[in-house]
Amino acid sequence: MKKLFVSLALATIIAPVWAATQTVTLAVPGMTCAACPITVKKALTKVDGVRDVKVSYEKLTAVVTFDDANTSLQKLTKATEDAGYPSSVKN
Repeated sequence: MKKLFVSLALATIIAPVWAATQTVTLAVPGMTCAACPITVKKALTKVDGVRDVKVSYEKLTAVVTFDDANTSLQKLTKATEDAGYPSSVKN
């Protein structure tokens, strides 16, 4: 039992070290007007862990900087989809 407690305590201390800030570019092809990026940015900004969002109507992309301990690519793409703008990770 004591070993389990020590292991859990260490995991709690070490886990934040594994978290990293990541930047991803999402393709958002459904943006058809100059107002669309405002909605996309608002949706992504509401996702926990998102630190910065830059949306380009001209490129039909959203560049998102986020903490991967608090969110995931799936949550980011779901946020844009829920706002009416399905997205995918751009290669």
